[in-house]
Amino acid sequence: MEFTFEQLDSRIQKSLEEMGFERPTPIQKEAIPIALEGYDIVGQAQTGTGKTAAFGIPLVEKIGSRERGVKAIVLTPTRELAIQVAHELSLIGKNKGVSAYPIYGGVSIEKQINILRRGRNQIVVGTPGRVKDLINRGVLKLDRVRFAVLDEADQMLDMGFIEDIEEILSKTPKNKQTMLFSATMPYEIRKLIDKYLRPGYKTVKVGKQLITPKVRQRLIFIKSEERLRALEKLLREHEGTTTIVFVKTKRDAAELERELQKRGIGARAIHGDLSQRQRENVMKTFREGRVKVLVATDVAARGIDIKDVGLVINYELPENPESYVHRIGRTGRAGREGVAISLVAESEKRRLYRIKGLKGVRPERFRANDLKELKEELLSAPTERLPERVRELAKELVERRNPEEVVALLLKRVIA
Repeated sequence: MEFTFEQLDSRIQKSLEEMGFERPTPIQKEAIPIALEGYDIVGQAQTGTGKTAAFGIPLVEKIGSRERGVKAIVLTPTRELAIQVAHELSLIGKNKGVSAYPIYGGVSIEKQINILRRGRNQIVVGTPGRVKDLINRGVLKLDRVRFAVLDEADQMLDMGFIEDIEEILSKTPKNKQTMLFSATMPYEIRKLIDKYLRPGYKTVKVGKQLITPKVRQRLIFIKSEERLRALEKLLREHEGTTTIVFVKTKRDAAELERELQKRGIGARAIHGDLSQRQRENVMKTFREGRVKVLVATDVAARGIDIKDVGLVINYELPENPESYVHRIGRTGRAGREGVAISLVAESEKRRLYRIKGLKGVRPERFRANDLKELKEELLSAPTERLPERVRELAKELVERRNPEEVVALLLKRVIA
């Protein structure tokens, strides 16, 4: 029988209805019935496919409303994702009396200690570093945990959390139910699966392509010195579109924010040098649409789940092909269409061959559309494409210094 939300506890159904859920997504259809049967799960799916509810709904369904203490631990790569996941799980569990609490670094640990000691949150969602810290302090006890979830496991691997994850899992009972979700399955993740998931675990894989077909990809070849001008042109062409611009380093993000603001583009940057309060403020303005352009590093962007991002721009191609997959996955979410544009200088072209998703994308050449470029194009255009009289008029127009002269010349030619 195909899974539907009607098979769940009526209190959870009510919560899902209040949250706007209508029918299960493919990952939810596959994963939820298996999880409810008690199997360990390996889910291969990108963010934006509904995987938080895919593991969250079974957790809330199987945790009793009167239970106290931590019954489920969910590990995420970033604080932003920890906050988002805990919020969604709390909404799912609201009418049943099951709640989740996020723990992460960059904020006071004392408040987190006090809340954990009260024992009112059955689900803890946290980043590995802070979770490990609280375990070592004797505040977070996982000996009665029945469920463990690793969300975006490959991202946690990239960030160097693998040892922390193993140490955290070693503090949990062996007979717990474990669910691991990852967009990609590198060797180290497969090792983690073999070591910590129980035999007979089920694999759920949604979609054969890592790059969603809803994302239209573009490649634009540029000269290195044209990079900023090309970005400015793209942002003006897509004015009003919610956009994430990816850069390599924290310094790049801060500098690009300043440069774009100088040019009248209200961009905000998110990177590791910002305090937690600053990061939350940036994300709030972006979510609410008060800022349309977010400049982000790969690390800072992990876990960002904004459903209506229409455009992703790779200011530079990432060195790691898997980072490209995660960047592109920020658009074209929840069935919407998206565009992903990569600016590629000569020195970066070797990276193209390592990114499978770009193999079928025909490259374009950046055109600044400034007077110098227009003049060169006019002079070199074949006569059959551009009649001589049009060529002469065009040459005259580009020599004019202001709009009034252009209009005057056009009117003169039309009247003549």
